Amino acid sequence: MNKQGLIDLVTEKLGGRRAAAEGVDAVLDAIVRATVAGDRVSVTGFGSFEKVDRPARYARNPQTGERVRVKKTSVPRFRAGQGFKDLVSGSKKLPRGGEVAVKKAPKGSLTGGASATAKKAAAKKTTAKKATSAAKKTTAKKATSAAKKTSAKKASAKKATAKKASAKKATAKKAPAKKATTRKANNG
Repeated sequence: MNKQGLIDLVTEKLGGRRAAAEGVDAVLDAIVRATVAGDRVSVTGFGSFEKVDRPARYARNPQTGERVRVKKTSVPRFRAGQGFKDLVSGSKKLPRGGEVAVKKAPKGSLTGGASATAKKAAAKKTTAKKATSAAKKTTAKKATSAAKKTSAKKASAKKATAKKASAKKATAKKAPAKKATTRKANNG
């Protein structure tokens, strides 16, 4: 199908050929102008058009095999929407002649209205809460592990000083005992 075929189909739906031609031209012109400006044109259920920058690269000439430098450029990209993909793949049935195949966005979808922005804001808040709670948990774990390490160090230091003190007491008790044995030997 070409542009004239598209205009003919729109004429059947709307009735006037001139109005259909102007409508098709207006829609295509709006898509082209927005894409050239760098905006993304997204039609829910159908797809999206966007401008993509390709970096400079090297390619091969298929006839000679020689390497050719290709300049950087911008190209249009179309990505089909999920509804369009489902219809083409056959997972959803195409509606009969009178119904519209690509319907407007359902209420509360990502592209529509305040409810979508409210959902996005709520999602951001929950992720922020999760991040802060995770940060609090990790800092609490770090603090408790640090506290455990310092308390373990203090306990081991106390044990070491207690051992040193008991060793000093033992040596202090043993020393007089030795002196007493030496006195008895000298007296006897």
